[in-house]
Amino acid sequence: MDTCAHVSFPESIMIKIQPKWRYIFLFLLIQLLVTALLSCKEHKEWLKNAFNIFCQGDGEDVYANLPHVPRDHTGGPVLSYCPMMSPLIVGPIRVRFLSPPSLDYVQRKNPLVVKGGHYKPPDCEARHRTAVIIPFRGREHHLKFLLYYLHPFLQRQQLNYGIYVIHQAGNYTFNRAKLMNVGFSEAMKDKDWDCLFFHDVDLVPLDDRNLYACDSNPKHAAIAMDKFGYNLPYDTYFGGVSAMTPLHYFKINGFPNNYWGWGGEDDDIGLRVSLAGMSLSRPSLRIGRYKMIKHRKDKGNEDNPERLKLLSKTNETWKYDGMNTAQYHIISRTYLPLYTNITVNIGTAGGLY
Repeated sequence: MDTCAHVSFPESIMIKIQPKWRYIFLFLLIQLLVTALLSCKEHKEWLKNAFNIFCQGDGEDVYANLPHVPRDHTGGPVLSYCPMMSPLIVGPIRVRFLSPPSLDYVQRKNPLVVKGGHYKPPDCEARHRTAVIIPFRGREHHLKFLLYYLHPFLQRQQLNYGIYVIHQAGNYTFNRAKLMNVGFSEAMKDKDWDCLFFHDVDLVPLDDRNLYACDSNPKHAAIAMDKFGYNLPYDTYFGGVSAMTPLHYFKINGFPNNYWGWGGEDDDIGLRVSLAGMSLSRPSLRIGRYKMIKHRKDKGNEDNPERLKLLSKTNETWKYDGMNTAQYHIISRTYLPLYTNITVNIGTAGGLY
């Protein structure tokens, strides 16, 4: 028997109900409908998401309070440090993926961002210098969404920041971790960054209290993604968005270079953190929320069939495979209005070509 069958009510029922009883009838009707929906397994997740949206509200427009930021320096030739907690931070922000904005539009929305995707607060000296590293290939519309939300998100935190898109050249299998090694090395040539965020292009933060500044231990920022029901999938998960100081990065010998394809490199990095005698820092589930831009799996980034075998040897290989063995060739470095694009040849599993 189909427990999800639709039930129709005769119009005469509604006509005979007196106005003073209509609210009671409506309440009972809602209870009946909710009970019917809960009896259908496929509707439970829909109800859960609807309830979460109702409780959280729509969130703040990420650009809402940026017009109040002064456009000129007001603190004299030497600026005082920004407050420990930025007064521009409001908490949950509204994120929607309708049609991708043009890069020209994003640029107009962020007039204080300078060439290369760099920014610093105009009215105070930032307490943190953060580079955002984005491994990338063939996700232009995702990048537009991320830049639209990430620039004002970081400005509200009063950071001195720069955004680096590390573009893997060619059609060989994607290697996220090796691109992050490239991003670290190349970003540090620009500025003495004190924190580096390694950021998937398809994840957008939902709460600006999730500070893009480093902690005393490596940070896992994307602790609660919508695709996992805003929960941590497992205790050692280190995927999506993570952050390290240069010292953290050197202590773990950077990231593995031998994970070609999807999966495994995040767990390898998490193991490196533990093997180097460090622990993970995380925001709360309420604050470390991210929304994923839905997409199909990329061609050239298929599941890595060797990932479990590689992971089983991490404790033997982490000191010999990482920043000290990363070979690559920079094809171009372009300082665009919203980010620095670094196109790189990272070769194949057989080496550089």
